Formats: sequence, C-alpha cells, structure tokens
Amino acid sequence: MTDLADPDLYADGDPHAVWRRLRAEQPLFWNEQEGRPGFWAVTKYDDAMRIYKDPATFSSARGILLGTAQGRGDPAGGKMLALTDPPRHGQLRALVNRWFTPGAVSQLEEAMRRIARRLVDAAVARGDCDFVRDVAGPLPVHVICWLLGVPRADRDMLYELTSRAFGVEDRAGQSAAHQNILLYFMELAEQRRLAPADDLVSVLVEATVEGKPLTDTEVLLTCDNLLVGGIENVRHAAAGGILALLDHPGELRRLRADPSLVPSAIEEILRWTSPATHIVRTVRREVQLRGRTIDPGSLVTIWNPSANRDEDVFPDADRFDVGRTPNRHLAMGVGEHFCIGAGVARQELRVLVEELLAGTAAIELAGAPVRLRSCEINGFERLPVKLVA
Repeated sequence: MTDLADPDLYADGDPHAVWRRLRAEQPLFWNEQEGRPGFWAVTKYDDAMRIYKDPATFSSARGILLGTAQGRGDPAGGKMLALTDPPRHGQLRALVNRWFTPGAVSQLEEAMRRIARRLVDAAVARGDCDFVRDVAGPLPVHVICWLLGVPRADRDMLYELTSRAFGVEDRAGQSAAHQNILLYFMELAEQRRLAPADDLVSVLVEATVEGKPLTDTEVLLTCDNLLVGGIENVRHAAAGGILALLDHPGELRRLRADPSLVPSAIEEILRWTSPATHIVRTVRREVQLRGRTIDPGSLVTIWNPSANRDEDVFPDADRFDVGRTPNRHLAMGVGEHFCIGAGVARQELRVLVEELLAGTAAIELAGAPVRLRSCEINGFERLPVKLVA
C-alpha cells in the first residue's frame, strides 16, 4: 500500500519514484492511513498552484502538517503566521514585512558573507566535517536570530532546539522542543516590553492589529514560526544542494567555470531539494478537483517535491541543471503564503555557494549521507564532506 506519510519512504526509500507513478496514474490520490484519517494527495504542479492560490476554499488554520491536521487541529491555528487565512494572515504579515523587503535583505549581505566565510574556512581547516551541522545550519541560525534580536550566546541553544523540533521521530520530543522555544521567546518578549530594541520581537510586542495588541500567544507563535522557518529551509536546501552538485560533478565544474550561473543554480537547488515535503490544507467548502468531489473538512496535501518535478512544467524534470530557466518552482510556496523570508533564504544560499566556490578547490563526500526520517522536511540528518583548500 502506498502511504506518503510513512517516514521510512523518505529515510530509505525512493519517494520520487512513487510520486512519478502517481503523477502518471493517480495525480489526485486518496491516501488511506491505518488508525488515522486519510487525506487527498496532490502531486501535479497545476493542482498545487490552484490550491495555494485559493485560501477561501483551502484553509491553513487547522494545521499545515499531517501530524497536527489529522488530529484535533493545530492549537496555533489562527494565531501563527503560517496557520492563518486572509484577512488575518495579511495583517500579521504586514507587521514584519519591512524586515524582509529587498532593500532590507541587501543590507544583510555583508554580515552573511562574513559568517559564511568563517564557516567555510573553519570546515576547510578541519578537513572532514558534517556539512549539515558545521556549515549549512549555523548560517541561517545567526541571520534569523539577529533579526529576532536573540543574543549571540543563545543562538547555539536555539539551533539545537529547532533541530530537535524536526529531527526526532517521536511527537513528544518535537513538542517538547517547540515548548522550550516558546518559553525562550516568552522571556525575550518580556525583556523587549521593558526595553524595546531594533528587532522583530520588539516589533511584535508593540504591534497592534485593528487597534488591538497581539496576544502573548500570537507573539510567541510568530517568533517560533520565523525561527523554525528561517533555519530549516536554508539548512536543508544548502545541504541537499551541495549533495546535488557532488552527484552531478559536471554541473559543479560548470558552476566553478561560470560563477554568473550562481543565481540560477540557487533556484535549481530550491526546486531539486524542496525542503518542505508536504503542506496541508483543510477544505472549507465542497470543491471539484480532477473530476472528484472533495467534501468540507477533508485534508488535501500538496507534495512540493513532486510538483517541482512535474514533467508537464519542467523539461527533463529529473535532470539537475544549474542553468535551468525559466524555473517557476514552488519550493517557497505561492500566493498568500509565499514564504516571507524567501529573499533572505535566497541570499543566504547564494552567499554560501559563492564562498564555497571561492574558498575550496574541491568538495568531496567523506561518508554516506543520512536522510531525515520525516515526511515533513526533505533533508539530511548528516552529510559528511571534505572541503579541500
């Protein structure tokens, strides 16, 4: 039986072969689950686009991951940026949007480059390293923590918590990690109420929507959302992108020979890795999809890595091409819930790839990659590599 929610499929199996078959035979697939509510699985690009762009029919408020949406619903529904629908989503987004405009993002580049260069130099000096932990993870930690106003001394601790929030198999462990993140931001928010600073936490504690301040819960959950989203997407895109380049040495040579390809390479890395494996929407009203009637309350899942390999949209979809253009992938979502930090993520990835190309003569695998056992995050637990000066 095909079960797209089975974590073993992603740790040891070949999910792309499964998605390829579903796109050809059952692009709208009913996924039964023993002991849990079933869900509809969407594997084609155009269907994914339709759902992303129609929040009036397909709601985020119940939860955007199967683990919570299949239960009683995510308790953060309607309070966290990622778990709100219009108009509330737009109101929350407007509070923090100025921190993620192209102008604001460009001002971060120099600091990003210093961090990336330091990480690459340290990894080169060590020789062998775990690219996930030693290079790909620390860069987005420093950046998003700087935006949130997290002191430098606390950043490693928050990185460990976000890793546990998505890197462990048991729900209790994930929940405990999220609780500790919320407790941390509860203390930081209280500090900012007493002494505001130029950071996102201060913005949130002082913000009002329709004349009312955000509740403590809304502040904390938005901090959690920004932290986890800001770290996980870049960490796993960077690690998966480096492995893609190692698996396609001709493309790595092409990139070294022509660094002007780096921006298109970043888009291809995002398409290829698609770190958010699935996104859930709850159907609000009866809707027709591929000739099937979907009832209100049903769960519909978008499988981003599948949509991003849709043969009807991407020529040679299973070929990694650093010069691919156009490249209208959905790795950052689309519509109302397009990733607010997409510009930051793209710049972090570009800077990191540029520093890797400049600071190494060669990048080599130093052991077997270990994939995450997760149907939520498409990424790696470990990626042993050797960076050659």
